[in-house]
Amino acid sequence: MQSLLFALNAVAPIVLMVAIGYFLKRHGFMTESFAKAANKLVFRVFLPCMLFLNVYKIQDLSGMDFNYVIYVLLATVLAFLIAIPATMSVTKDPRRRGALLQSVFRSNYALIGIPLAQSLFGDDGVAVATLLSAIIIPVFNVLAVFALSLFHGGGQKPSPKKILLNIIKNPLIQSIALGLAVLGIRAIFKQTDVSFRLTDLKSVYAVLGYLSNLSTPMALLVLGAQFEFSAIRSLRKEILFGTLMRNVAVPLLGIGGAYLFFSSAFNGAHFAAFVAVFCTPVAVSSVPMAQEMDSDTALAGQLVVWTTLVSAVSVFTVSFLLRLAGIF
Repeated sequence: MQSLLFALNAVAPIVLMVAIGYFLKRHGFMTESFAKAANKLVFRVFLPCMLFLNVYKIQDLSGMDFNYVIYVLLATVLAFLIAIPATMSVTKDPRRRGALLQSVFRSNYALIGIPLAQSLFGDDGVAVATLLSAIIIPVFNVLAVFALSLFHGGGQKPSPKKILLNIIKNPLIQSIALGLAVLGIRAIFKQTDVSFRLTDLKSVYAVLGYLSNLSTPMALLVLGAQFEFSAIRSLRKEILFGTLMRNVAVPLLGIGGAYLFFSSAFNGAHFAAFVAVFCTPVAVSSVPMAQEMDSDTALAGQLVVWTTLVSAVSVFTVSFLLRLAGIF
């Protein structure tokens, strides 16, 4: 029951914010042009600030258990590779393929995943999940750029050079790289007894915090403003496929595989992180990225909404089964 209540409480604010965005659109407060401009702002300013601060707030990477990190990376890449031919069989529209492929492997880890890990396994769960975020969030973004470059509006086959350039130019990846660079500088400062930290620039750090705090609510409001119930009919096959892959197939692959083959190698904190990675819905940031890279923004938005709704059931089910198995 505790897992169900947590899942419902985690999902409810997202759904309500999307509903408010839809309400604002219906009453003329958020026009289509405003929503597109706001999406661009989220992608290029707010989300990069949030990711930079998330990386900067990581205290220490030296204690990371790379066995569970490697497992998450391999399972994520495997889900990505399996989803490519599956996505191509579901739809012939390259713009839909990109949005659909992105939805399979990219979870809402930063917003829901880390708090979920804490709920499942306390401080140990959140510590393991936070350290994992330094690796998995950059991987999510790199794979997302690759997916959206592979399938985009033009339909032409992208060159490896173009995909690499898209990865390098992506603001989310740039912000994570900058955060890791600053982390490295901070580590050097610690070793050389230099007392200066980024937090000493109080006004700059505060502004970064303000911009970071705008990312999720603004992205959700814009998602609601761009959401169309009429699109469900034409996208129902893709929505059903993406929702089943994200909420059923990926948890079975990632968590089922860990339990069946590596249960002796991982503890409850590790499994809490696995639930956070594999059971959470599609990342909200997938929508502004889809818009920026000429993918199907409407489908990306629908997948965020529907996987979020269904995730309440999938998170509860997986958590309950792991409790029965004695993991939690």
